[in-house]
Amino acid sequence: MDRKGLFINGSWTDSVSGDFIKVVNPSTGEQFGEIARGIDKDIDKAIQAARNASAGKWKKLSPVERGRYLSRLGSLIIEYKDRLIEIESNDVGKPLTQAKNDVIACARYCEFYSGAVDKLHGQTIPYQSNYTVMTLREPHGVTAHIIPWNYPLQIIGRSVIGALAAGNAVVIKPGEDASLSTLFLGELCEKAEFPEGSVNIVTGYGEEAGAALASHPGIDHLSFTGSQKVGTLVQKAAANNTVQVTLELGGKSPQVVFDDADQDKALPIIINAAIQNAGQTCSAGSRVLIHNPIYEEFVGKLMRKFELLTVGPASEDHDLGPLISQKQLERVNNYLKQSSDLQILAKGKFSPSLPKEGFYTLPILFGNVPSQHCLAQEEIFGPVLSIIRFSSEEEAIEIANSTNYGLVAGIWTANGTRQFRIAKALHSGQVFINNYGAGGGVELPFGGVKGSGFGREKGMEALYGFTTLKTVAMYHG
Repeated sequence: MDRKGLFINGSWTDSVSGDFIKVVNPSTGEQFGEIARGIDKDIDKAIQAARNASAGKWKKLSPVERGRYLSRLGSLIIEYKDRLIEIESNDVGKPLTQAKNDVIACARYCEFYSGAVDKLHGQTIPYQSNYTVMTLREPHGVTAHIIPWNYPLQIIGRSVIGALAAGNAVVIKPGEDASLSTLFLGELCEKAEFPEGSVNIVTGYGEEAGAALASHPGIDHLSFTGSQKVGTLVQKAAANNTVQVTLELGGKSPQVVFDDADQDKALPIIINAAIQNAGQTCSAGSRVLIHNPIYEEFVGKLMRKFELLTVGPASEDHDLGPLISQKQLERVNNYLKQSSDLQILAKGKFSPSLPKEGFYTLPILFGNVPSQHCLAQEEIFGPVLSIIRFSSEEEAIEIANSTNYGLVAGIWTANGTRQFRIAKALHSGQVFINNYGAGGGVELPFGGVKGSGFGREKGMEALYGFTTLKTVAMYHG
């Protein structure tokens, strides 16, 4: 059985605890490996290694040299993509096609940020004639990254790679339910000969290693993706040391479909946005708001498509794989119990080869969901799509903005002025018009408002967040 240690200061080591956490394949429910159970003392070691790197070799590299390390890492990700696809599929339960997309996206982040490192500029500021004033963008120093289990490679790409490009040394705590692809990236960093301490990985439980990392006085910035509940705890822990945080805390994203929408174009995109990664996606389009004039027609199309969806082992590359764990399956089932009085319009189908074990649930389409029902208000993190009627633009905006979240939204209409009216009125970090997600878009700033968090990752905006601005005023008479 494969057993993985911690990656600290350029070397692989056991945890101080000497304990391990089981690695379970969600498709079969079977254990197939172990990861080290890191604790606070391991976090101490990793942060010290990162501090040394941020004051030493990693800091002294020119931006172009940092970019070359990231470029080499991107090339290695492509070289080992088949192995990474297998790891991500087995560890997270992703169908192979989805795992492949995540691997390619991670490589693309390396390509983007390797080319962006020497384009992160300060400014000169017009001031009094006897002064020259400039701003400099400098790395924070040591950045901490608590990575969730649902998209390890994608979130490392948008968070860790951006932080490295900005010149920070990093400490990563991956989700205990899916750490293997993160650890394999550690091996690739080793192959790319990253300076010692520039990249450190400590696996372990959130309440142990994660809590120790968030509350550590040795970090200078913290990036967290996860639930609102844990995000609040993380923010409070970091605040005790006056550490800046970037929080991405999920969503309840609406797709608003008007009567003039291109239904055939919208249909597959809306379904994919709801069921991708078995619905375990922060930006999942889990609410579809449908204009009354086309409600019956469009719902009929959604029902027929939903009934064709298949669920099965990740290795068989179905539309959906399993949920990540028994705990997550119980969470989804609890929401379904609370919704027993609602109308189920359609369900997908299980594969005939479905294993006896594994954490499987069917994609379910609910109709006429009240806008204040828990299905329409809370993040389920499962393949559950809620349909809500609306009769006017004003009502659509009110319903779309009625949750505590504000991460992503989709608008489907051919009316150009309506597109901008709705886009400006929605409380959301990203708004997509006649599309959803824009194919991932590593260049597009990503983050939320309201309970979805704050700060931005992806694109050049991430580099601003992973640096601090210094003003230099020179008096020369």
